This record gives sequence, structure tokens and C-alpha cells, in this order.
Amino acid sequence: MTAPHIIGWAHTRFGKSESPDVESLIAEVSLAAIQDAGLDDADVDIVTVGVFNNGFSRQGFEGALVGAGQPRLALVPSTHVENACATGSSALYTALDSLQAGRGRVALVVGAEKMTATANDAVNDILLSGSHRATEEQAGSFAGVFAGLADQYADRYDDPRDAMARIAAKNHRNGVDNPYAHLRRDLGYEFCSTESSKNPAVVGRLRRTDCSLVSDGAAAMIVALPEVASAARRSVRIIGRAHANDHLAIARRADALAFDGAARAFRGALLDAGVTLDDLDLLETHDCFTIAELLQYEAFGLAAPGKGAEVLAEGRTERDGILPVNRSGGLKAKGHPLGATGVSQHVMAAMQLVGEAGDMQLPSPQRAAVFNMGGAAVANYATVLETVG
Repeated sequence: MTAPHIIGWAHTRFGKSESPDVESLIAEVSLAAIQDAGLDDADVDIVTVGVFNNGFSRQGFEGALVGAGQPRLALVPSTHVENACATGSSALYTALDSLQAGRGRVALVVGAEKMTATANDAVNDILLSGSHRATEEQAGSFAGVFAGLADQYADRYDDPRDAMARIAAKNHRNGVDNPYAHLRRDLGYEFCSTESSKNPAVVGRLRRTDCSLVSDGAAAMIVALPEVASAARRSVRIIGRAHANDHLAIARRADALAFDGAARAFRGALLDAGVTLDDLDLLETHDCFTIAELLQYEAFGLAAPGKGAEVLAEGRTERDGILPVNRSGGLKAKGHPLGATGVSQHVMAAMQLVGEAGDMQLPSPQRAAVFNMGGAAVANYATVLETVG
């Protein structure tokens, strides 16, 4: 099949937005992405929209909100998708499937979420719906589910808190350079590794610095077939992708710490692209909680099971390491407006590959991977991107 390209994008600042609702966030990025691609709204054949919602807003029917906010797009076929925290990547893959099926040449992909207007208790309950309530609601929160994984890690291998603190410090240090990030502050390892009044325990082994931020934001991309991309001012080729699922209930898995669905998606994307881990120059991955990034190191083959801390001790995932991970600051510093996250991750990687990442820019990267997951590695999406020319 012909590999589509990313040829344009737009991104709001993540954080507490003055935009009153999801409709306005979507409107902010929709036409901006089209213009960035050097196209007109009439060139768009397909629109896919990723918004989790599930109680953040009384307004549903998010696929139609693109046209509500930008009437010039109201007549373009549009679909809303939802797949928990992987909603943004699900929207992208839906668009790619349509393009590769011959149903159009150009697609607009939008991801957005408005979270900060919702009371904290309600936010907690909405996020918990990304787990299997029947077997995991007793964890009390989505953070509680991941705290349970940290406890299992400690029981089998070693206490992961030091490694988790190093991940938090790395990602916050990276976030300083990202103008779109929710929190642009270098918190430092000592702060992240120490429980305090400003960094209290949230649940179990998770401190506040181990948890991604509740954020508002939107991101959008234009993806197009090669005949359109050839006329674009710059483009990034999508050379491999894979989507793999695992049991929603963690208790049903043979090994909760293996993140098997994440591993299958990542391996599948590399295989589809015809590359290996050593061929990658950067990775944007889903650090909703720091324990998740640690487990992904091991699932993806950066480290053997139980040895993820070695990756951090050796600096392999730092900005100047062998494989920089979350140069954008990740969800930890950039923020995690659920529907926007997967789209944002792809935009951050694309910016690196075309040399437009500003203060985040790595030296001449040629190939990047993106990993976005819904729930505790339930819906897993991995993508490999490559520079053109």
C-alpha cells in the first residue's frame, strides 16, 4: 500500500485554556493545519476527530464540531472516534485507512479535549472509565491502577521509584524547551524523588510528579497521499504502523508487567517499516504515569525485564542519548488532554524530522517512532515516521 505523508499541522498551547469548549479548541487548529499544508479547505476529502469526552462536556457529536466551528468544513464527511487515551492515534489511523482504501487524497485529523473546567472528583471518575470498572474500580482512580503496577514491579524486581523520578526529571527538563507544554519548569531529580508538601504522594508509590497533567488543548494534522505530498513545502512519510489490543482487565493478562499489547504494536510498526530499534533517532511515548514509560522501555526492547533503570542510569533516553525519549516533555510536562495526545505526539515527531522543533530540535533526526496507548496498554498504537528526501 502507498504510504501517506504528514504535510501540515497546528497545535495549541496545552494547559488551562481560555477557550470555552472543545468546539473552539477544534476551530483553533482546523483551518490552521490546512493552511500550514498549503491547501484550501476544498482540498480536504475526509475529517476524523478524536475527543474522549465521556462526561467532560454535555456536547457530543464531536465529528460535526469541525464544521460548527469552521463552517467552510461543514460539508466534508467527518467521523468522531474514541479509544480512551489513544483516541488521537485512533483518529489518525481511521484517516489513514480511508486514504489507503482510495476514499480520498487528503484528510484532516483533529484531536482535542477540554478537561480543566470539570471538577477534580468528576475528572477522577471520568479517567477511571479508562480501566475495567468491574475488576479495577477498587483502585479508586486511574492513578491507582498504575500504582498497582508499580507495586507489582517492586515485588518482582526492585522498587521503581528512583527510576520513575529520573523519568519525571528528564521529561520536565525537556518540557522547558517546548512552547506548547503545560508545565515548562525543570523540577530536577531531587524534587521528583522526594515526597514533600509540593510533591505529595498521590497513591501508593506514585507522587504528583509521577502523574501527567490534567490539561486542555488541541492538535491537528493534514495527511495526504504521495501525489499531493509531492507538491507540499515539506512532508514526513508514515512508513510503518501497527495497532494491537490487550485485555481490558489487567487481571486477565498472563503478565501485567509485560505490556504485551504495547510490545506487539511496537514490534509490528518496526516490522511494517522494515527497520529496527537501532534505526530510530527519537521516540515520543505515552508517559501518562512514569511507571508506564519504564514498562515501555522493557516492552520495546530498550532494556530487559526489570532492567529499565539501567537505561536511565546510562542516559540512553536523554536528549543527547542513543535514543532520546519524549524530547517534547511527554505527557508528563506537555500535558495530557486525552483526545489531543496522540495527534500531538505525531506532530512533535514530525516537527523534529523537518527541523522545525525550535529549542527542542535534535541534530538531524531521520526516523522517529510514536507510541500512544489507551488504558493500561489496552489499545496500543505505534507509528514510524521518516524524513523525505
